[in-house]
Amino acid sequence: MYFIVVADLLSVIHLTFIVFVIVGGFLTLKWRWFVYMHPLAAVWGAFIEFSGWICPLTPLEQQFRQAGGTAGYSTTFIEHYLLPVIYPAGLTRELQIYFGFSVVAINVVAYSILIYRVIQERQNG
Repeated sequence: MYFIVVADLLSVIHLTFIVFVIVGGFLTLKWRWFVYMHPLAAVWGAFIEFSGWICPLTPLEQQFRQAGGTAGYSTTFIEHYLLPVIYPAGLTRELQIYFGFSVVAINVVAYSILIYRVIQERQNG
């Protein structure tokens, strides 16, 4: 039971991290201190998608599931949890690259707004 709870907790952390990678740049507009940790998270998330690698949290979660007596799964975290909801046909390499570019584009917008605001603040005093 303990292992399944830890695996579920890792799944929640993983999903939270993915959401942070995608939209965390917009958190910097409200709380500037996020700028110290979000760029690294965004780079990591985009790198994982562009490289086709699997996030280390995925095999760790699977190990806990197997230790808890369940079968785990043989796909990536995104394929297992997110794609059945968003893309039932499955994850392709092209889709991973699209996800990577989406992360970059969304965060370019967020940080462009942040830079604009910082410039405006400095000009206004």
